Amino acid sequence: MGATKAAKVGNSNNGRSHNDGDYTKYKIVTIGSHSALQILYGAKQEGFQTLCICEKGREEPYKSYKVADKIIMVDKFGDTVKLQKQLLGENAILIPHGTFFEAFGIESIEKLKVPYFGNKGVLKWEADRMLQREWLKRAGLTLPKIYEKPEDIDGPVIVKFYGARGGKGFFLARSAEEFYRKIKGRKAKEEVRAYIIQEYIIGAPIYIHYFYSPITNELEVMSFDKRYESNVDSIGRIAAKDQLDLGLETSYNITGNVPVVVRESLLPEIFRMGEAVVKASRTLNGDGKGIYGPFSLETVITPELKFFVFEISARIVAGTNLYMNGSPYTDIRYGEPMSTGRRIAREIKAAIAQKKLSKILN
Repeated sequence: MGATKAAKVGNSNNGRSHNDGDYTKYKIVTIGSHSALQILYGAKQEGFQTLCICEKGREEPYKSYKVADKIIMVDKFGDTVKLQKQLLGENAILIPHGTFFEAFGIESIEKLKVPYFGNKGVLKWEADRMLQREWLKRAGLTLPKIYEKPEDIDGPVIVKFYGARGGKGFFLARSAEEFYRKIKGRKAKEEVRAYIIQEYIIGAPIYIHYFYSPITNELEVMSFDKRYESNVDSIGRIAAKDQLDLGLETSYNITGNVPVVVRESLLPEIFRMGEAVVKASRTLNGDGKGIYGPFSLETVITPELKFFVFEISARIVAGTNLYMNGSPYTDIRYGEPMSTGRRIAREIKAAIAQKKLSKILN
């Protein structure tokens, strides 16, 4: 859908009840990667003007799909900090996603003066896997065991590196010997707390996409996905004997996402977990604000239908890109196309109408 047509959707009868207040003086901006198509398309559906910041050579999708009213070119995403005066002049509201954190780092994000959708105060809790664990423990969720040192390994583990790396570099091990052999030569091996050694839980991996609104004080379950990872998802096509003969080792680098509809009887527990995370987040920094907007829990469901929670992403995740026209769950709630990207734009519009922007912008 082109930009002109998308703007018409945002100004349709379905959208007019949300148009109180002069939201037209604001623009939605993000950097061109990760979930930018969804974010910008959702903003257009709600009638906002949009800006996309692109690295040179990566602008073609945003031109082709016509989701950006203006594309701003930079040599590298980190140069966005040099655009702050321009973005402030455009009255832009910045929407973060996974690539954003990789490009800037928390310290740079905290110094940004451009209005930012979300609570920057939870970023350090997301970035450090041990702080994440403390947050999830406060929420009372069930977590996998963490091994303090490789010599403690007494069963299958997965070694995960910090940051929004999309699973890059993760590996399995069953002993200290295997751990040291596989980590040899990896860039992060000498960094302090560069990784965690986590119990490997056998079960079905499910990523839960939430949205919490401080305007309505309501938690929404938006959608679910599972990751399509290379090469672990292709190794399953090869017989175990051939895997051993070829000396194959698994990799968990994400290449895409697959839609999931969960067993309906699991939904009450899914809502309970999300509400517990939101409640616990208000205790993290002493300001009582906590997390709001989109977030995701990475879980594994065991054969006993027990949830183990591995990590939290305190932002929009790429798995929501499956649902640019909404999921079965948002269809029930809204009766119109509602992606997570559009839900962000609608939250901003509601805050403008009710003069509550300070509740959702940092």
